Amino acid sequence: MDGSTAALAPRTPAERPAAAELATFFDVSLDMLIIRELDGTVARASPSWETHMGWRPRDLEGTPLLLLVHPDDMPGTVDSVVEVETRAPAAPVVGHVNRYRHRDGSYRTLEWRAHREGDRIYAVARDVTERAAADRALVEAKAAAEAASRAKTDFLANMSHEIRTPLNGVIGIVDSLRRTELSAEQREMVELIQGAGVTLERLVSDILDVSKIEAGRLDLEARQFDLETALEGIIDLAHSRAAEKGLDFEVRRGVGARGVFMGDSTRIGQIATNLLSNAVKFTSQGGVTVDWDVAGDEEGEGVLTLVVSDTGVGFDAEAGARLFQRFNQADTSITRRFGGTGLGLSICRSLAEMMGGSIEARSTPGEGSAFTLSLPLPRMVALEEHDGLAAPSDPRPAPVFLPERPLRILLAEDHPTNQRVVQLILASAGAEVVTVENGALAVEAVERSRFDVVLMDMQMPVMDGLTATRAIRVTEHGGGRTPIIMLSANAMAEHRYEALAAGADLHVAKPVTAASLLAGIAQAVVE
Repeated sequence: MDGSTAALAPRTPAERPAAAELATFFDVSLDMLIIRELDGTVARASPSWETHMGWRPRDLEGTPLLLLVHPDDMPGTVDSVVEVETRAPAAPVVGHVNRYRHRDGSYRTLEWRAHREGDRIYAVARDVTERAAADRALVEAKAAAEAASRAKTDFLANMSHEIRTPLNGVIGIVDSLRRTELSAEQREMVELIQGAGVTLERLVSDILDVSKIEAGRLDLEARQFDLETALEGIIDLAHSRAAEKGLDFEVRRGVGARGVFMGDSTRIGQIATNLLSNAVKFTSQGGVTVDWDVAGDEEGEGVLTLVVSDTGVGFDAEAGARLFQRFNQADTSITRRFGGTGLGLSICRSLAEMMGGSIEARSTPGEGSAFTLSLPLPRMVALEEHDGLAAPSDPRPAPVFLPERPLRILLAEDHPTNQRVVQLILASAGAEVVTVENGALAVEAVERSRFDVVLMDMQMPVMDGLTATRAIRVTEHGGGRTPIIMLSANAMAEHRYEALAAGADLHVAKPVTAASLLAGIAQAVVE
């Protein structure tokens, strides 16, 4: 009998049955059992050590167990050993994972559970090498997928910029051409070009949104906004398009829709725009109805319900089941008849779900459809209290682009076509335009002369628009602040935040039109 076996031998007749049971348990255990002394030497090892690790019990007994630990895992193992040895007797069992050397020289990953009892440590180990490898593979695959998703999003963002740059020229110049004297045939051609450009711009935006949603990089804003104000322009635009098609258009707004709410007005508007646009597009006779209200009168309450109904083409149950899938429409003939990519409704449902809501649809082929948006929208002021408040007057004067004198505007833009687009728009508004090709020249121009507004492209050679904006703000030294509007083909939310953080007053995404550019300038000048 060796020393370790003698140490475990029963000392009294009462101990003999327990010792026999322990020996039997060690012999039949599939897991690797160890009893060791506080000095680290193994007092007893189960035969399963030879099965899993190639070490016979007599190879281990009497030797320090830590000699088999992988050197890289030793610091963590020592910490775990100290924790086990210093825990109170009633403390729960603790565990750790490390790598142990197999008799053949390779290493296996073992998962341990250990507990101190008296002057000995009782531990059990299980070989989890395959599981650990699978876990590592899963983590690596997840990291690779996330990297691929980020790369795709970055690629699409760059492609968006490259597409928007020439598209800005197409839409901007066509918009300027539309406001000149044209024959009926020429006006029709211009409107066709303009419609195609708007469709292309919408497609670029939709693909970017899908990519950001897939990558988890689409951020929602939470800020106060007036719901009526947020939806009024969108509904009015849909009404105008319906009138152009000879459709009836009815708006029914509930009393609960009045007031200020907390949420992302931009994304809510995006959903409403898509639902209304589809309703008008897919309806050739009859009309479109918009019902919207907010349930919940008290502060902090609120559930928005927006229902858009039409008497259009409709769809059956089979088509409805795939309606919110990407790149799907109710009927392949719809794409040929009405255009579109089938991305809009998928994006709307994703946005609604991100905001804690939902979108449902019901329809009858040939009779029409109804889409219902429902989402939480906390009210900032109780409805009764809001009704008792006088409607706040806007302290700003009505936005007028041209004051008594022509505005002097600095345009920092490196692309010749984009330069010409802005120049044409501003020339028609009577503004004086000074053009430079990069941010460094823009900073010099502001230092030399006074401008009413600076229009700054975000991406330029020599010095980009963000750097130039920051430099201009530094040179102002608390004096007069020149309004700076960032004009950028980078249309993602983070680009808007970057522009504002750099010191810009406004971000206008390309492609710009006369309406968007002049409205932005008016806002910057008035504020």
